[in-house]
Amino acid sequence: MDIRGIDPRDTAWGQDHAPYRVYFWDVEAVTAHEYEVLGEVDIDELLTWTTRYAADQGWSYTIYASVTDGDSPGLIRLAGVLGDPFADA
Repeated sequence: MDIRGIDPRDTAWGQDHAPYRVYFWDVEAVTAHEYEVLGEVDIDELLTWTTRYAADQGWSYTIYASVTDGDSPGLIRLAGVLGDPFADA
């Protein structure tokens, strides 16, 4: 990890809450369960729920922030599985 100081004035906008998506990966069944998180949820609250739910099911997970770049919707990975969890299935 490489960390450096920044000038907080280098951004044009910010928002307190992002729309999130959670993908649960059932690798044994080669199945994904995708959810959109509604309402203003703190990432710590979402991470707690996601890790608990995934552990109860025996699944892994990925949490994304849902963003738009111009007219194109996209996802930014915040936590969890990196890449294709079914690549080795």
